[in-house]
Amino acid sequence: KEGFEAAYQGLRIFLDVVFPALLPFFVLSEILLGMGIVHFLGVFLEPLMRPLFNVPGVGAFAMSMGLVAGYPMDAVITAKFRKNKMCTRIEGERLLAFTNTADPLFMFGAVAVGMFGMPQLGMTLAVAHYAASLTVGIVYRFYGRRAAPSPAPASNRKGNMFYRAFQELYRARKEDGRPVGTLLGDSVRGSVETLALICGFIMLFSVVVRVLSVSGVTGLVMPAVAGVLQILGLDPSLAQSIIGGAMEIDVGTMAAAKATAPLLDRVVVSSAVIAWSGLSVHGQVATVIRGTDIRMSAYVLARVIQASV
Repeated sequence: KEGFEAAYQGLRIFLDVVFPALLPFFVLSEILLGMGIVHFLGVFLEPLMRPLFNVPGVGAFAMSMGLVAGYPMDAVITAKFRKNKMCTRIEGERLLAFTNTADPLFMFGAVAVGMFGMPQLGMTLAVAHYAASLTVGIVYRFYGRRAAPSPAPASNRKGNMFYRAFQELYRARKEDGRPVGTLLGDSVRGSVETLALICGFIMLFSVVVRVLSVSGVTGLVMPAVAGVLQILGLDPSLAQSIIGGAMEIDVGTMAAAKATAPLLDRVVVSSAVIAWSGLSVHGQVATVIRGTDIRMSAYVLARVIQASV
């Protein structure tokens, strides 16, 4: 009974929030890549992204889509970049490290308003989250410096920048070669398949969290987590939020919002849970980057750094 109810709750979250929020962006990203628009914009953004984050200019597209659509939009785009040879493995790992962010709708609507009942917290959570994400990006620009350098980007070649941008657009469109109708159909089909996998992860971890709680496993580790929180100067009653948030982001933030701890402590823990994003999101990221050589270890380390910051 508990497992069924948890799975149903996870399915409702997916159908009511995740599916309608992500599907348009998934389809749009595939179309923009197939049409060569991302390659076109990458030429102009290379002078910004390379010095700051040591990634190609097209990385700005993954960052912006991640900011708007949230998890795991950035991972989907980064995986496509790697499969299309638009970045090296190290650049893909750098990109995945700092573009994996929660969307504003989740922080402002779901957490600040829906869970805490305090709309003014939305800006605090968003600024802290995105500032920490950019900090991770700057730190990770030094990651893998000894790896073989990537080929010279289009923006570094000689000639007019607009001309080079149109060259990249033409080359990318020619390499893709799919008619617009085929591209649109493939985009919708691939997006729905990816979202079905995400739905499975949400339902699975909803059940796992519920089973761990009902079976008493959560209670066994709670004293240890409470002790760590006390050492850090945070209210020990937030241990339930940390344990739940380690698995699933919604469970952790909801537990923090309902805790009896001081508001500042609850906001700090919620921010850390959002940065960590939960094993459910990690599983989604691992699924969408399958077929590439991008390693999860660099991604997980980045989540630890962001949660700590």
